[in-house]
Amino acid sequence: MPTYEYICKDCGYQFEEFQSISAEPISKCPECSGRVEKKISAGAGLVFKGSGFYITDYKKNNNGNGKNNKPKKEAKEEKKR
Repeated sequence: MPTYEYICKDCGYQFEEFQSISAEPISKCPECSGRVEKKISAGAGLVFKGSGFYITDYKKNNNGNGKNNKPKKEAKEEKKR
């Protein structure tokens, strides 16, 4: 769920709220019950969680185009050597 930032037009109180995209925007200040306005913000962006994403996570192919040009039989014989 996205985090929205609000500011009260009456008292200037600023706060954040986790809301569904389809939820109605908040219209009342939690401090003074005045009118609030949703601030325009850049957001947090994309956050990757986990051990990481590295080039070594993927197997490298011989020719670099994502396909191994050697037939499977030749590749198996080469591994046996």
